[in-house]
Amino acid sequence: MSQFARSPLMAVLGPTNTGKTHLAVERMAAHSSGIMGFPLRLLAREVYDRMVALKGPGEVALLTGEEKILPPAARWFLCTAESMPTDREAAFVAIDEAQLGADPERGHVFTDRLLRARGREETMILGSDALRPMLAALAPKADIIGRPRFSTLSHAGARKLSRLPKRSAIVAFSTEEVYAVAEAIRRLRGGAAVVMGALSPRTRNAQVAMFQAGEVDYLVATDAIGMGLNMDVAHVAFAGLHKFDGRRRRRLTVAEMAQIAGRAGRHQRDGTFGALSEEGPGAFTAEEVLAIEGHRVPPLSHLYWREGQPDFTSIDALVASLERRPDHPALRAAPQAIDLAVLKRLAEEDWVRERASAPAMVERLWATCGLPDFRKLGVEPHSRFVARVFRHLSEGNGAIPHPWFADEIQRLDRLDGDVETLAGRIAAVRSWAYIAHRRDWLAEPAHWADRTRRIEERLSDALHASLQQRFVDKRTTVLLRQIGADASLLPVAIGEAGEVLVEDHVLGRLEGFRFVVASDARAADKRLLLAAAEKRLGRELAKRAEALIASDDVAFTLAQDREGAPALEWGGVTVARLTAGPALARPRIQPDRALDSLDRRARDRVAARLEQWVAKATERHTPVLARAGALACDAQASAALRTVAAALADAGGVVAREAVRDAVEALTPEDRRVLRRAGVTIGTLDVFDARMLKPAAQHWRAALAAAREGRAVAATAPAGATVLPARAGTSFGYRRFGAQMVRTDLVERLARAAHDARAGRRPFVPDPAFATSIGLGPDSFLKLMMELGFRRDAGADGPERWRWRGGRPRGGATARPAPPAHPGHPFARLRELGLGNG
Repeated sequence: MSQFARSPLMAVLGPTNTGKTHLAVERMAAHSSGIMGFPLRLLAREVYDRMVALKGPGEVALLTGEEKILPPAARWFLCTAESMPTDREAAFVAIDEAQLGADPERGHVFTDRLLRARGREETMILGSDALRPMLAALAPKADIIGRPRFSTLSHAGARKLSRLPKRSAIVAFSTEEVYAVAEAIRRLRGGAAVVMGALSPRTRNAQVAMFQAGEVDYLVATDAIGMGLNMDVAHVAFAGLHKFDGRRRRRLTVAEMAQIAGRAGRHQRDGTFGALSEEGPGAFTAEEVLAIEGHRVPPLSHLYWREGQPDFTSIDALVASLERRPDHPALRAAPQAIDLAVLKRLAEEDWVRERASAPAMVERLWATCGLPDFRKLGVEPHSRFVARVFRHLSEGNGAIPHPWFADEIQRLDRLDGDVETLAGRIAAVRSWAYIAHRRDWLAEPAHWADRTRRIEERLSDALHASLQQRFVDKRTTVLLRQIGADASLLPVAIGEAGEVLVEDHVLGRLEGFRFVVASDARAADKRLLLAAAEKRLGRELAKRAEALIASDDVAFTLAQDREGAPALEWGGVTVARLTAGPALARPRIQPDRALDSLDRRARDRVAARLEQWVAKATERHTPVLARAGALACDAQASAALRTVAAALADAGGVVAREAVRDAVEALTPEDRRVLRRAGVTIGTLDVFDARMLKPAAQHWRAALAAAREGRAVAATAPAGATVLPARAGTSFGYRRFGAQMVRTDLVERLARAAHDARAGRRPFVPDPAFATSIGLGPDSFLKLMMELGFRRDAGADGPERWRWRGGRPRGGATARPAPPAHPGHPFARLRELGLGNG
């Protein structure tokens, strides 16, 4: 086509809705033949249908990567830019959306067509006004014609989804966002059509037909809507103003905003545009609004270029030519596209270099690398697929084996699955359709092209039905999600019971600070609902944080989480967990993850309030722990007192006397008085605080121990239990005697009763009434008496008699003789027996 460099070159520039494409189609139809390139397969198909209506199906061809309709006598060709036949002569050639030469990914294709594609009689370049300086630099003889917009485009301000007018198109910038918005629109307004560049023409046409026929009043689309898709749209709403362009997430340029916003209005009907966010990154700036309304877009400073006629003498020569830098200052070397990345990857393989040693085979390798990554796999996985294709194309008869091709497309010929699954199969089928439309890649290309077309049509029909079911039916599933940069896009209300509603429809409920998705929500929705609710409900969560901070102590309780670990509840909802701290009585507070939705200051204040409550509750239920901990650190206390206090603080208020024997024996009378004032009893077998044996104190001690050891809270003894069956381990506050365990304070009472009943070392008969009353069995009583330092009198007849053995009981206490002085002192007897604090 480039040999017609002297044919008339016309550039028609202007904003959207100026009839540029319509003008080009009319002029092409007036010529004896024509070729027109488009940025999207959907656009090529749309204009193909119009030309077929004018010229008949036998005269018009459609050429895209994965679809070819090529009648033998075709004279008019509608193509994607990449598929334009550069070796075919035509009277008329046109390139649509030529400003895409500035696109980093595909720009080099449009630049090549702008520079080299020429018609024998006329060439027309269509694009935005931003292209004007590039045409002046690269095609100075071009006749540039400006086309004004037929109608007025004005900014309507920000509107929430629930308040968008009918005949609105909501534009999002990822598949996930499109589906999210469509589901929200279905709940709020009954349904929406979905249009994306990844849809097959059949699915896209069916979706658009629903919108055009008024079956739905809303359309949700990607930015593909900005590329000339003609629909009766009155208002364009931007779900966000940022997109991922394949390399980074960035804000839309003014030109991109104007291209999309321009879809609003048609012919002489005015249109409006706006965002879904009033402020923040998702809102338009005043400068952007003025530029869009005035159709003033920044001029392009460069176009991307890559050698359009590469050198096929060798792989290295091919790579070098594709990486050659342009000579013209208006051109910039294109970033590495995936086809070149795949070529470089395959060039690392010795077998590829061996097979691609001749120019014809190098050209075949480059054609194989041009297989698009429809599934968006990335360079490495896509390279493996391309390598397998090239291996077949470079061996045997040079064709892909039918069994492999048939097996792969048969695997895709299934209609089950959800929207995402069906869309994924269509993307995979497009790869095989692309292969089938290469003339010499298959032995029977026409047969396999027809086969892939029929599979794509079936999948497209199933996808359309699935889209209808998901986004147009009336079933009660609500999607709340952050759209763009602003999450406050749906009219969310909080009910008295914490239910989260959108126009009286329950999305879920707030349990404390955690948003719980409604039980009837689909699994695919839950992550989106959670993300949106946590951000949208920030004000309500801040209120709850203030309420927690101001709550009385009675509002908090010590509980357990699902794994049994100690947790704190506020209003019956878990708000934190206890973890290991510097001491048993000083655990750390780990706020629940639901509190992450609060700002840092509020979260820290909540944590401080919880720490305050835990400290007070620990002091109230287990006062000995705090007092013992203080004594253990008191530099004025004796070493023996500090040792006993530290053991008590570490063990939770009950420690075996044998474990601190030396320290107990070294205690001074003043040390003993200090411990007594702290509530500590120095017993025969144990040193303990009887208050730690109460149910509430046991529960707290068990929770503190679990927090320190990072485990579930151990079960405590039933309230009021005096004797328990012996367990595999020991139970806090109980001492084991044979098959039974006796509460520590009752062991001490039994010890005192036994010593009170004896007279020196003479045999005596203990009163079993108390032991019997608490449920202590004979065998256990026997072991207890022996543990206390008594032995049975073997020579006695009648009731069982016992004799004081003297010395140290097995439990470790020392029996002390009564002091000779002051025999009437109230503690004299206890001192004699080695009991009590005396």
